[in-house]
Amino acid sequence: MELMIVVAIIGILAAVAFPAYQDYTIRAKVSELILAASGARTSISENYQTDPGGSASMGVGLTIAVVGKVSGGSVTDTGTITVTGSTASTSTGAGVTITLTPQTQTGGTLTWLCGGTPSKYLPATCRDDVPLANPSATDSSSPTDPPTVPTGPSLTDVEV
Repeated sequence: MELMIVVAIIGILAAVAFPAYQDYTIRAKVSELILAASGARTSISENYQTDPGGSASMGVGLTIAVVGKVSGGSVTDTGTITVTGSTASTSTGAGVTITLTPQTQTGGTLTWLCGGTPSKYLPATCRDDVPLANPSATDSSSPTDPPTVPTGPSLTDVEV
């Protein structure tokens, strides 16, 4: 009798843990989609820094390579980056789309919005089109200024 109870408990735990583990592995694979977009994101940021008035052509000529977990991708002339993963076992294992959209701000600043579908597989920084953090953002504050703390996952990408 005790053995049956132990087996039942293990079965219940496995039924709960296995779907959570599958979601976790898909989320880990989706991070490669973000990495695939990072090269184009850097180029767009550099293009904007070089020519802030040319925001309509920031993404001209840029492409996303279909390698690894990436099953497709594109970059629009205005710099919107879209990367997809498919349900194939060689891809992410789920149909996932990530979109990075550059946002030009007053003062010559370029920030990025990240979104996509389905949201349960996206990194936390890409849910609900929140501004993307960029650890390589430049800080224009002087050494005597107190450090600024962002109010969310938003940092500027380029300051001109």
